[in-house]
Amino acid sequence: MKPIAKKYTFVSAQVRAGLIRFAGTFAVMLAAVSAGNPAGATERAFISGVAASPPPSGARQLCREYSWACANKRSISLPVHQEMRLVKQINLRVNASTREVTDQTQYRTKERWALPTSLGGDCEDFALLKKRDLIKAGLDPSRLLLATVLDTRRNSHAVLVYRSRQGDMVLDNLTNTIKPWSATKYLFLRMQDPKQPRRWVGVYGKS
Repeated sequence: MKPIAKKYTFVSAQVRAGLIRFAGTFAVMLAAVSAGNPAGATERAFISGVAASPPPSGARQLCREYSWACANKRSISLPVHQEMRLVKQINLRVNASTREVTDQTQYRTKERWALPTSLGGDCEDFALLKKRDLIKAGLDPSRLLLATVLDTRRNSHAVLVYRSRQGDMVLDNLTNTIKPWSATKYLFLRMQDPKQPRRWVGVYGKS
């Protein structure tokens, strides 16, 4: 997956309309699985229905290569102020220290989900590194979910969803600002299942 800031391939109006119909109105995020979320904030749920989905093509070996990326071990929650401070620090540090490099440049392949190398990485690599470092810092892995979206230009993109006590927040390599999912204006397509992160769920909505 190319760094999104340098990618200008647009989907057609017909495909875009189909994707929007597919995603529906995501007024409630993961309502079907929110019972597994300890915070239960109303902002949290943006999917009104979920179903199993194949993982992104570059992430098929993700759990085998990085077991922590698919862990669902629940840990004792950190104090709210400490947790949010860690999230902000790690998001900023990864964005500042990691260069944007395409998978084609590094691996001679269109898409491969991996931790950034000394050369850097692309959007999903940023998200993976943030997830790893946040788990190491003591955050519950079940509250750190990789997700794929279409950005505001409707280009493919990957982010990390942090299930905070105030709601689902998005950690993004395109901005240092951590936003609620609804403020990103992204079209969410699929993400890791909060109950079983080895699985992925597609985003389905009901109008």
